[in-house]
Amino acid sequence: MAAVKQRENSINQALEAAEEAQKQMANLKADNERLLAEARAERDVILKEARDIKDKIVSEAKEEAHREGVKLIQQAQQAIESEKKVALAQLKDQVAALSIEMAQKVMMSELSDEKKQTALINDYLKSVTLN
Repeated sequence: MAAVKQRENSINQALEAAEEAQKQMANLKADNERLLAEARAERDVILKEARDIKDKIVSEAKEEAHREGVKLIQQAQQAIESEKKVALAQLKDQVAALSIEMAQKVMMSELSDEKKQTALINDYLKSVTLN
């Protein structure tokens, strides 16, 4: 009978050990699930931060590109305006030079003949009023 009792105690101890191992396994499984949940949450936070940083970098790059584009457009407009002023000044100079040259030719033509000179002086004197 002692052998049966000993066998029964051995079986009970084995069952208790199995139950304890099962409890430990359940605790380990719960710990693993908790750790996995924490890791997933941390991963989600890291991914969100990475997306936010990416969005910020992209936004800053777009803003910088826009500012640079506006600056280039303004510089181009200023250069065009400057070139336009230079071209107009040159055109005015050319027109003035041509006008003077034409006036000289007309005057030379008008004054080449003595009769024309006399007529020009008489016309001028008639137009001048004496006070």
